[in-house]
Amino acid sequence: MRQSENQYDTGRFTEDLRAWGVTLTEGQLAQFVRYYEMLAEWNERMNLTAITAYEDVMKKHFLDSLSLTKVFEGKGFPGGKDAGKGCAASLIDVGTGAGFPGLALKIAFPELKVTLLDSLNKRIQFLEAVIGELELEGVRAVHGRAEDFAKPGEMRESFDLCVSRAVARLSTLAEYCLPFVRQGGMFVAYKSEKVSQEVQEAQRAVSLLGGRLEGQTEFMLPNSDIYRNLILIKKVKPSPGKYPRKAGLPGKEPL
Repeated sequence: MRQSENQYDTGRFTEDLRAWGVTLTEGQLAQFVRYYEMLAEWNERMNLTAITAYEDVMKKHFLDSLSLTKVFEGKGFPGGKDAGKGCAASLIDVGTGAGFPGLALKIAFPELKVTLLDSLNKRIQFLEAVIGELELEGVRAVHGRAEDFAKPGEMRESFDLCVSRAVARLSTLAEYCLPFVRQGGMFVAYKSEKVSQEVQEAQRAVSLLGGRLEGQTEFMLPNSDIYRNLILIKKVKPSPGKYPRKAGLPGKEPL
């Protein structure tokens, strides 16, 4: 990875992470800075994010992505061999976009085996460029739809953990995501608002797909008034083979 030509202050990011008990090396901080630079560069020719200011990206994208540690605080991620450090055997980020939260989690927790899934090939090209520039191993970017890759014989029920920041209702996200999770694993949906009614409406879908709602973790991003909500769902039995349904149906006709 080439050294950044610009000098960015990572002190605030480091301080914010310390509030969650997360400590990064100088090398990891440099990777996040380079990730930001590439995001800003590529964003000039394709729409990756509406958030572009350095401090905003560090807090609203990177810090937000790493908020997953709030769910598994002190227990480690599911499938982890090193519970105290939050390692997981395998993670898939469905609808990853510019790599949030999956790529940010990979940088912070290098032991994670990460799959970044997105339906837009231009985003995959960006992610592959970042992965190469940061010299990351154990992470791949996959171009495709969840409806296709969650089919038997693909990546179905092969991950310890599925995460998603995609903008969709929980019942829809559950249909896209739970089929990827092995029995005993977890699906965590990132939300930016209070979603009590949405969670209630998703109960049936979650149950049909083999999941069980384990609860919510509500918090403010450190040193801000930015509200966040993580919905935790445990996979307790296999997902029926007919789910997810063909493209478009999960959103148009939620379970």
